[in-house]
Formats: sequence, C-alpha cells, structure tokens
Amino acid sequence: MKMFRTKILGTGSFVPDKVLTNDDIAKRVETNHQWIVERTGIHTRRISDPAKDELPSGMAAKAAIRALEMANLTPNDIDLILFSVTIPDMFFPNTASVLQEKLGMTNNCACLDVNAACSGWIYAYPMADALIKTGVYKHIMMVGCEMTSGFNNWDDRNTCILFGDGCGVTIMGRASEGEDAQVYSTVLSSDSTKKDHLMLAAGGAAKPIREEVLKNNEQWVTMNGQEVFKAAVKTMASHCDKLLQESGITLDQVKWFIPHQANLRIIEATANRLNFPMEKVAINVDKYANTSSASIPIALDDFVRDGKIQRGDIVLMAAFGAGLTSGAVLIKY
Repeated sequence: MKMFRTKILGTGSFVPDKVLTNDDIAKRVETNHQWIVERTGIHTRRISDPAKDELPSGMAAKAAIRALEMANLTPNDIDLILFSVTIPDMFFPNTASVLQEKLGMTNNCACLDVNAACSGWIYAYPMADALIKTGVYKHIMMVGCEMTSGFNNWDDRNTCILFGDGCGVTIMGRASEGEDAQVYSTVLSSDSTKKDHLMLAAGGAAKPIREEVLKNNEQWVTMNGQEVFKAAVKTMASHCDKLLQESGITLDQVKWFIPHQANLRIIEATANRLNFPMEKVAINVDKYANTSSASIPIALDDFVRDGKIQRGDIVLMAAFGAGLTSGAVLIKY
C-alpha cells in the first residue's frame, strides 16, 4: 500500500463582529476588567448573532471558504468533513451535513461531527491524518467551531467571563513528492474520573430541558476551575513531552507551540512546565477568550496569515476539555 504524508493545504477562520468587553460584563455581574485580566488574560470576546447566520454551521461556512481559497480547492474537492462542535446547530442532522449544504456541495461527501469539547479539533487530527496517509481520502475539511455564548450563564461571574464564539477551518491533504510537510506524532486521552469538573448536565437524554431544569437554572455549563486548571496543565505538558520523545524532536526545534486558548495562566503554567519560552507560544486568548475547539485552528490561521508560521516550521499543538479529554499533535507545517 502506498502511504502519503499529510499536509495542511489551507487555513481559514471567522469570528463574529460583536465584541463583548470585560467592562460590558461588569455591568451585569460583580467583576471588573482588572480582576478578569489578572485571572484569565482575557480582554474581549466575540458573540454570535444568529440573525446573521452566525450559528456553528454559518460561521464554519465563512471560515471554510477562506480555507478553500488558500488551498486553491473548491467545495466539491472535499472528500470528508470532520466538524468539531460541542453545542451543534441541532442534535440531528449533524452540523457537518448542514455545512455541506451551505457550501453548495453536490458530491455527497461523508460528514461527521466530533464532540470532545475543547479537545475536539485535536481529536479530529489523527483521524484525518490516518485517512489521508492510507489513501482513503485525498482532501479533508477539519472544522473547529463553537458558539459558546449559547450555553454561557451570564449571571455566573466565574464562567461567563471565559467564553467566546468563533471558528477555525483547516484543509488537510497529501504532501507532494519532495515536500517534507508531515505529522510526526499524535496522542489522545480522556480521564472520565474527572468528568464532573466541567459539564453541561441538562439538555440531553439524561436530563431533557423541562420546567424543573429551568427553575433550577441547570441548563448552563458548570466548572470546578481549580481542578480543571491542574488537570489541563499536567495533561497538556505530559502529552507534549511524549510526542517530543517519540519523534526525536527537541524543544529548540519547535518553532511555535499552539495550546488551547482557555486561560492565559494555564498557557503560562504549561509552557513553564515544558521549559518552553513564552515568545514562541501562540496567544490570542486576550482577543477571543476561550472559543473551545475553535481556539487552536483560529490561532493557527492567524499565525499562518501573519507569516509567523512558514513552510517547514515544526509546530506543537495541545488541548484539553470536558471529559476530561486531552490531546496533542506535532507536525511540520
């Protein structure tokens, strides 16, 4: 069997126009700009407007067009859509199928939603890599898109300050002969013993939305921040160490580290644990807050379009999320 190397052919992203500042939030809950920045590093976040079709599928369509343009491909060149989303447009059909229709695709390509919360886009990466390496598919659209404002309790200052909306899309394909773009190694994990530390308990089969749920205000995300912080730093750092050891790549060879943009303190603690210099860490949490599984592909697109990430650069990416899921990917861009 002929094996191929997996290459990122194009990136694209989209964030809503509406900017919600820390001062805006302080008008609703007891907090202030300095308190939020000191604890999270977040200054602003973007909020979707459903009237502008800024639902997950709509944001994804806008980001996908930009990624396809960079890859010099058309929608019908895509063989598979892998769509990472925590709160989809609807339970079914899946949001990947809705995106297929919004892009005007007529090739009946496969469509699959992936839900590993904030780790979802990283979880999709080894799936896409395996399918491309083995020749099953030639072009895969990998989407990380979240409308976190839809499950944010704006009366809870401990969680409402953290989240924002946005989408990142990556087009994956085969590297040509002579190109050295590749995926060195990937790792995925989940520690379900800690699943209760970050969850949205109501809205599914276990607890459908009923009057009692609404009365008890159970329809929002809940989080044990301290436990999530500790788990995030430990797992992301250990996964990165594992990939570097497996691949024989040293930290000084890594041009950029792109961690999940959940909280600046988590990012700094993870980099410190890895002994990785902060000037080589991609950060945009200050502008967009925690966009869940969209955060890494948005940052990737930002850095590619700014020229900070160039062909041949070694890039390390790591994420964690509810579950508690976690994963990391080491690539040559």
